[in-house]
Amino acid sequence: MASMDDQKRVSSADDGTDKLDTDLELTPLEGTQEEATEMDHKKNEAYTHNRINKYGYIKYVSLVVLTIQNAALGLSMRYARTRDVPHMFSSPAAVLMAEVVKLIICVGLVIQESGNVQKGCRSMYAVVILNFKDTLRVCVPSFLYIIQNNLLYVSASNLDAATYQVTYQMKLLTTAFFAVLVLKRKLKKWQWLALGLLASGVALVQLSSSSGGSKDTEGQSRVLGFSAALAACFISGFAGIYFEKVLKESDISVWMRNVQLSLLSLPFGTITYVIKEGSMNDLLKGFDGFVWYLVVLQAAGGLIVAVVVKYADNILKGFATSVAIVISCVVSMYLFDFHLTVQFACGTALVMGSIFLYGYVPKKPDPRNNLV
Repeated sequence: MASMDDQKRVSSADDGTDKLDTDLELTPLEGTQEEATEMDHKKNEAYTHNRINKYGYIKYVSLVVLTIQNAALGLSMRYARTRDVPHMFSSPAAVLMAEVVKLIICVGLVIQESGNVQKGCRSMYAVVILNFKDTLRVCVPSFLYIIQNNLLYVSASNLDAATYQVTYQMKLLTTAFFAVLVLKRKLKKWQWLALGLLASGVALVQLSSSSGGSKDTEGQSRVLGFSAALAACFISGFAGIYFEKVLKESDISVWMRNVQLSLLSLPFGTITYVIKEGSMNDLLKGFDGFVWYLVVLQAAGGLIVAVVVKYADNILKGFATSVAIVISCVVSMYLFDFHLTVQFACGTALVMGSIFLYGYVPKKPDPRNNLV
């Protein structure tokens, strides 16, 4: 006896179709595809939402950390070099130790980037040792950064923290100068205006300092401090552009490049220390908890900037720098008996405004607005 299914198949034979097959197979299949598409859409939305939240979180956390690091470094360097201690630490020793700490951090980041210790070590051996000719390309910036960091200690020893913080923003001007000279980069009109405002602001700050905006400590020379800061700015500008050129000409990661940079900085830092102190004896003399904190803070600076550049933009980075300047000024008034003058306030405002203006990127016009 024929089943009900068979009877239905026969009854639909005249149409040349199989209604039962369609009902039983195609309809459920269509429903499954719709459900799968909807589920995929929801998954993609959730992934995108989580990714945006994650990157947004990293962006703002890194900016907060950069702001605190910028403000804390200038204030801490000033305090470390002017406090009353039995044995003052050697600034070349602090610079050398900062490179050691940075090397350790970057090695850890390369290993994390590679997936495990074995792969990370193999990668570093291949890039740093076997391809040593390429490693030598970062000799120039590694030497210059050692000199720059030593000059910053000289500047921090002779300028109050607020003046030091504002003056060191001249590195924006020198970086732009070398970007035009070395990388043939073209600056926009508002960027040239920003550089002019920056120079004017720093000049006002220096005039304010020389007319009694801050008090000297014994043995302090504002001329020496300003000269050291200015030299550090020129070195920072050239070294930064040179290192950027090296980074862009290869596919080696920024962490691996920093391993090369720190590794080559060690002999330069050692030579600098020996020239100043005469021998390697008492390398860590005067190093206490605060000095080690300062060393780690200085080592972390460049790495924090790398994260900010990756996840944020120039305007937000400029905002972080500006807030750091304000923090330095406020804290200096309480810790270092710094007196805020009208000249200093105007100069600082010009510097902060120039930072924002230089990093400004106008929005491109929407082509849809031109449609009639």
